[in-house]
Amino acid sequence: MMNFLVKTIANAGALLVAIWLLQDITLTGDSTGKKAWTLILVALIFGLVNFLVKPVLKLLTLPLFILTLGLITLVINALMLLLTSWLADELDLNFHVEGFWTAVLGGLIISVVSWALNVVLPEKD
Repeated sequence: MMNFLVKTIANAGALLVAIWLLQDITLTGDSTGKKAWTLILVALIFGLVNFLVKPVLKLLTLPLFILTLGLITLVINALMLLLTSWLADELDLNFHVEGFWTAVLGGLIISVVSWALNVVLPEKD
């Protein structure tokens, strides 16, 4: 349970950095508390999408993974971010990613920041 909480906090932090750096990834709300709550919910959705959909997509794109020497991972990360944005919109959460190339750059930022936060944060069960 602690590992799940740490990963959710890392996802929320990584999403926050991407929102801060890219103007086409937006998180809106009436108050700071509402924005924080929305960010936590979006981080949960993002974690769930990465847990359920990403492995299937990676398996289906294995030949492309080999052909591109792993660069297809950037596209897969962008698709996961766009899917998270769509799901957040369906759940009336104020999180939106505008465009594919923004999602590619956002996915890259989220991957790097999430990796760094997972290195720093403790990993207990």
